[in-house]
Amino acid sequence: MQYSYNYPRMLVTVDSLVFHKGAGNSYKILLIKRGNPPFEGQYALPGGFPEMDELLTDAAKRELMEETGLTGINLESLSTFDAVNRDPRGRNISVAFYGFAVHSKVTAGDDASEAQWFPLNSLPPLAFDHKQIIGYAVEMLGLK
Repeated sequence: MQYSYNYPRMLVTVDSLVFHKGAGNSYKILLIKRGNPPFEGQYALPGGFPEMDELLTDAAKRELMEETGLTGINLESLSTFDAVNRDPRGRNISVAFYGFAVHSKVTAGDDASEAQWFPLNSLPPLAFDHKQIIGYAVEMLGLK
């Protein structure tokens, strides 16, 4: 039996912050260039919408694999981000996960036109509120 609900519902997405230790023990973060609106052509964290029957961690791993080719990353929950206007598609809450990659080879796929590592101190302009999410992660994880 399917029930209806007469009130607006929020959207939920997952985002993955994957870090890689580069030369000089400084960290890089994996970003994708968005191939679709909103923010088409801008860099963002890998992520997207979970399937209706999918756990959030599994959705984050799937989106990471589809957009960057990375697998086998142990993703841990970072935090939830719920700024009211964070997504132009409507009210959207993001559950962010983080992990560390041993290997740095990535391949863009799905709705990502590029996948690339960026030094934390040299990030491009970012879509959504991803700059704030990365800043939060860097502070909470003590990364430089």
